Amino acid sequence: MQEDGDGALVQRCRDGDRRAFERLVTRYERPVFNAALRMLRNPEDARDVAQTVFLKVFEHLADCDPKFKLYSWIYRIALNESINVLGRRKRLEPLGGDEPDETPGPDDELHGEQLNRGIRRALMRIKPEYRAVIVLRHFLECSYHDMGGILELPEKTVKSRLFAARQLLRDVLRQDGAI
Repeated sequence: MQEDGDGALVQRCRDGDRRAFERLVTRYERPVFNAALRMLRNPEDARDVAQTVFLKVFEHLADCDPKFKLYSWIYRIALNESINVLGRRKRLEPLGGDEPDETPGPDDELHGEQLNRGIRRALMRIKPEYRAVIVLRHFLECSYHDMGGILELPEKTVKSRLFAARQLLRDVLRQDGAI
């Protein structure tokens, strides 16, 4: 049996097929959760965001423009919801990862883990719009074109924002002595 494309599933959802929506949720639940987790660094908040995202997708499926990729629309909702959660927090929380690594390893592995923790902490210290482009590009491996669709920005703006985000991240890492 050939797997239905997003467009066919969306149409079936619009026609009242609940199983089609279940398939969309199954297809996108992990990427949505991962995107929210990268933005929020809190699994509980990421699960809440994922639930909210799919509720909004279901409620607004009729508004989904078939000219655009469905996952771009869904990721945009996920990023917006994550930014809303961050705004409600009123402060940025550390990313965690401060628990010690229980498996001993070579020095470079230790350094790599320390750098990863430093990057996670530094990500939380930059503005959400900069964090979003880094998460999309480096953690979710989105293309500039896809990032533009998700963020509703021209590709040139995405590239310049990513450049600025990398510079800010580098500066924060230097301030923290991580690099």
